[in-house]
Amino acid sequence: MRIVGLLGGLSWESSLEYYRVFNEAGRRRLGGCHSGRCLLQSLDFGEIEKLVRAGRRAEIGEIMLAGARGLERAGAELLVICSNTSHFWVRQMAEGVGIPLLDIVDVTARAARELGIARVGLIGTRYTMEEDFYTGRLVEQGFEVLTPDYDDRVLIDRVIFDELVRGRFLEGSRAAYVEIIERLARRGAQGVVLGCTEIELLVRADLVADRVSIPLLPTTKLHAEAAFDWSVGEYPLVPGPLVAR
Repeated sequence: MRIVGLLGGLSWESSLEYYRVFNEAGRRRLGGCHSGRCLLQSLDFGEIEKLVRAGRRAEIGEIMLAGARGLERAGAELLVICSNTSHFWVRQMAEGVGIPLLDIVDVTARAARELGIARVGLIGTRYTMEEDFYTGRLVEQGFEVLTPDYDDRVLIDRVIFDELVRGRFLEGSRAAYVEIIERLARRGAQGVVLGCTEIELLVRADLVADRVSIPLLPTTKLHAEAAFDWSVGEYPLVPGPLVAR
């Protein structure tokens, strides 16, 4: 079993979920008392969030790259960035370390293709919904991407930063997210990417299954399970611009 490096703390609420899902995959796949082999580098999200608000993106990239290199030095054989929005720096991370990187967009796209989905809705931070680093990558892989309207994007982003990363999961916010998902469905989305790793802690499948009419793509779960599959040789990385090794 190869060692997976988890670059977390972005926020730790979802990093905890990564760790749980990754190890549950080990127990489910291998049985008995098995778990996964991983290293976790947990950054201070308070520091990151202030830099995000100040638009100091270069500094964020340097902090993340230092964390990724620390994982590599500690023995990690694969880099997993435990955040959707932080994939803004994915190319810098991939080029700055000597180990392969498992990209969350590629994992999500593969899952959507397996479900036969061609038109996806996307919810996440405003950076994820509005900038090209995420939607553009999905379009490049053949998907049509629908994002919520402006007011819905503002609400989604506010809930993420004011509630979810602070460990608050409110029923009113859950209901609002469900309504936004259903609006995307009425616009033609065949499935919705939960493109922030904290969202699936709010829009839990067991709580919303009877309230949403289209499949949900839970990126944290998909990413963590793919990482474990890679560790046991069952998730090949396709060579491309982000996987040069």
